[in-house]
Amino acid sequence: MSKDDEEMVESRRKRLRLFQVYRPFILGALAITILGWWICATILPATRHRWIVQTLFAWFFILVIAFRFIPASVVSRPVGAVWIPLVQEPWFKMPRNVRLGLGWLALLGIVFGSAFGFPLQGNTTYGDRAISVLGLLVFQTCFWITSTKRREIPWPTVIVGLFIQQAVALFVLKTSAGFSIFKWIATLASDFLSQAQVGVAFFFDAETANKHWFFASTLAAVIFFIAFVQMMYYLGVMQWIIKHFAWFFFKTMNISGAEAVVAAASPWIGQGESACLVRPYVDLMTESELHLTMTSGFSTIAGSVLSAYIAMGVPAQNLVTSSVMSIPASIAISKMRIPETEEPVTRGHVVVDRGQEKEKPANAIHAFSQGAVFGLVVAGQILTNVLTILSLVAMINGLLTWIGRGFGIHALTLQLILGYIAYPITFFLGVPRAEILRVSQLLATKLIANEFAAYTELQGIMQSSNPLSPRAFTIASYSLCGFANLGSLGIQIGVLGALAPSNRKIIARIATSAMFCGFISTLQTAGIAGMLI
Repeated sequence: MSKDDEEMVESRRKRLRLFQVYRPFILGALAITILGWWICATILPATRHRWIVQTLFAWFFILVIAFRFIPASVVSRPVGAVWIPLVQEPWFKMPRNVRLGLGWLALLGIVFGSAFGFPLQGNTTYGDRAISVLGLLVFQTCFWITSTKRREIPWPTVIVGLFIQQAVALFVLKTSAGFSIFKWIATLASDFLSQAQVGVAFFFDAETANKHWFFASTLAAVIFFIAFVQMMYYLGVMQWIIKHFAWFFFKTMNISGAEAVVAAASPWIGQGESACLVRPYVDLMTESELHLTMTSGFSTIAGSVLSAYIAMGVPAQNLVTSSVMSIPASIAISKMRIPETEEPVTRGHVVVDRGQEKEKPANAIHAFSQGAVFGLVVAGQILTNVLTILSLVAMINGLLTWIGRGFGIHALTLQLILGYIAYPITFFLGVPRAEILRVSQLLATKLIANEFAAYTELQGIMQSSNPLSPRAFTIASYSLCGFANLGSLGIQIGVLGALAPSNRKIIARIATSAMFCGFISTLQTAGIAGMLI
């Protein structure tokens, strides 16, 4: 080690020791500031109406700061003293078949209670809700039939996953607190991403920024978000959030630590980046783990593209809710399709890799700058992917139209063909009968092109003289909220193939299965939303 390097290491040690000395005072002052803000915000008339969100926001950070100094055992021991003898031990003393039976009864109770226990809205009928319930049953039956090893399906994981998905939908769509919380999260994300428009206005003008052009506004938001996430990685914030979010799925659904981290991270950082969080273990993953890793990526969207869909008129809370609901759905569906038959390396613990960059950032600003460069690369990939695929689809549609005219068909397109193929699937979502074909064509566009193109078509439909009904629009907005398309299939194979070179053949073999599982996960989320509207 050179003299300069030694001096740098010693300087870092001094700064760390200094921080440890003043850390209690800094965090204490921050906690007092947050507490003061909460008191003022709760008292002031202008902000009193949002007290639920403010309380959760303020006390979450206060407790996080408090537990920097308070051992977790202060809470875990009393909870364990009650939970273990009164709940856990009696539950596991019952035979496994009895536990499964009670689980199925609880799942059926929440499903039928959700579908038929609430008043009808808009143009919805109980028949529509019944079809959504039937669709959920049909989807699960199909995955059971096509499972690689039906006897090895982890039914507790499936039951809990479906139950959590239904519970999240109930919490958001049927409680004022849940709706307020998720709407606040969606609004916060939208407002945060909209800050990128300042840069757009600088390079172009305010009028261009207000038009929300894809090339300018959407790609700018992508670059800004990725840069910010990279800075949060440098500070350790993203690892902390994802690790604790993954712990919930690890404990409730009995999946490996690597699977929990990837599934929890997919809605926030994207399908490729989420796998990088556990990259030391990707090459050691089992076939079932790899399938779940890809399925979770296909079933959700990344926060970096959230602003694009919001700008297209899609309700932000629908997007956030759909991604969160799709996490347990993707886990349940993937484990039905390819059950775990091996012993994962990360079984029993959750580990988030901080990354071993070749050029480690010197500070947070340097990390932000590096992230911006990487964001530019991602934005370029999105731009070229959208441009080339849309052009390819247009070329195919032109050829099909030319051929169709020979048979007297003047509007033969790939979307029309796949729309009719997807007609039965769309029917089971509970879409009103007169609008099934229009929604199924949107699903076809998403699958063969991407969700950008599908949401663009949806925006055009809603601005036309014959828009979709509220029920059909809500189901469509949920159905399109995922990365399951042919372009993403190549991305997943490329990223995971690079991270797990010894498993490339397995990845290529199961990638198509994972894409369709992710596609159905999103549709299942839309069907559950259809039960509640």
